[in-house]
Amino acid sequence: MMLIAALALPALARIAEEDAARLGTVLTPLGAERAGTADGVIPEWDGGLRVPPPCFKGSGTRYCDPFADEQPLFTIHAGNLAQYAEYLSAGQAALIRKFPDRYRMPVYATRRTFANPDFVYEAARANATRAELQGNGEALVGAVTGTPFPVPVNGHEVIWNHKTRYRDPVSLRWNNQFAVTASGDYSHTRFQEEVLFAYGRPGVTPDALDNVMLYFLQVATAPPRLSGSILLIHDTLDSIREARRTWQYSPGQGRLRRVYNVGYDSPVLGSDGLRTSDQGDMFNGPMDRYEWKLLGKQRLFVPANGYRLHSDTLRYADILGPHHLNMELTRYELRRVWVVEARLRAGAAHPYKRRRFYVDEDGWQIRVVDLYDANEELWRVQEAHTVVAYDKLYERTVCETVYDLQNNRYLVQALDNEDPQAVARAYEVDHFDPRRVSRRIRP
Repeated sequence: MMLIAALALPALARIAEEDAARLGTVLTPLGAERAGTADGVIPEWDGGLRVPPPCFKGSGTRYCDPFADEQPLFTIHAGNLAQYAEYLSAGQAALIRKFPDRYRMPVYATRRTFANPDFVYEAARANATRAELQGNGEALVGAVTGTPFPVPVNGHEVIWNHKTRYRDPVSLRWNNQFAVTASGDYSHTRFQEEVLFAYGRPGVTPDALDNVMLYFLQVATAPPRLSGSILLIHDTLDSIREARRTWQYSPGQGRLRRVYNVGYDSPVLGSDGLRTSDQGDMFNGPMDRYEWKLLGKQRLFVPANGYRLHSDTLRYADILGPHHLNMELTRYELRRVWVVEARLRAGAAHPYKRRRFYVDEDGWQIRVVDLYDANEELWRVQEAHTVVAYDKLYERTVCETVYDLQNNRYLVQALDNEDPQAVARAYEVDHFDPRRVSRRIRP
């Protein structure tokens, strides 16, 4: 598998003005290569999907599929795996080999639909020459609203681009999580999640953020034994100055409590041990337990434009199958991705000794992650299925998976097919004050 421009640069600094000047010209405003590939398989980026398709019924309604009439160009399966192995991660290839009768990847024409509002592009251009990382990569300084490192020079910067990618600044969403056993049976946990992405607000300043990038409030609504459980997070930009603030409440506990051990490899409610806390949103939180290295760029088949999987005509039972998703509902495209490898630091604790991240160049979404155990054996595989919210101009996940290759189980999260689609809400910072959240606890 050939990588382009393998890098291991130690600097965590600003880039030169001449490099930033490439943004919006040979590069897209967020740093992707604007040009397509010579063979035409990956097209030129033309601004993305900025106009809703005719099938869209208006803001607040379900995102319909602009490509509903398209058919797969081909399907990757056990019989032709060798032909396409160069463009698959080790984990993706392992899934095909492990389930040769049913695991198939339908590959469609690549549609570079990613788009953000102009104010995000303007902020990314400003960030390019002022943003920097301090504290061995744990403190983001001088950036706000847009991508902090559109021309990245190391692995830390690529992952920060993912963590700060633009999304709906204020939203209420439903997250349905399923832990699926080897037999196909599953447990279902439903969460209501309220989010204020303070970093992405137009016109916000670094000082106004007061070091908090994102406010997150999660309340479990099912099953009954977990209903009412609360997780509250204030995620910081500089974890050296102040670590992530976290509070939890469990039924019968009495009150919302400040906790200091939620992150990294801490257990996740209702996940049946299938993912660690820092696997939410593909990766989140501090990076200090790992050594990070940017390996370069390559082309990879990744899930993208998953509008069909997001349809509200589907029931959750239609999506979930033994061992893996109903692959007929998925869509894969050939994309250029940044490749970042994280290796556990000496003396640090985490069940994943090594992680390899594949990050889409267009919008900095982590799309695939291969995870290795303490013996350097491939253990788990993550994938993110996304859509572009073409009325608001951001990309959002509609399904995240964690496949356990060693135990034939998997986890699905972020589904909302049987619930309302995420909606905007006018939350302010005080909505996420722990004293206010405490009032929601049932007597």
